[in-house]
Amino acid sequence: MPASTVRAEAIAARLSAVGLVTRVEERDDCTAIEAEVPEPLSAKSWREVLEAVADADRFGLLATSLNDRTLWVVVHKTVPATGDVGGPGHQR
Repeated sequence: MPASTVRAEAIAARLSAVGLVTRVEERDDCTAIEAEVPEPLSAKSWREVLEAVADADRFGLLATSLNDRTLWVVVHKTVPATGDVGGPGHQR
């Protein structure tokens, strides 16, 4: 199993342990994780969420005027170190 998949699964598991319901989507270049953040969420739970997403490549929180909050996390898939990475003429 690729290291990026292991990281994404670990992040999703940690968010689930906090009580968030996660959705995981495999994309061509990354694994995306989303979770609705309930209102209210304790300070301890927020710390656990931040510790979990610290292992991600990107993360953020989308908040709407309707008090909906969606946490999003991206873990990039590993790019091969050799071979035809960027097409002809871009090999490493």
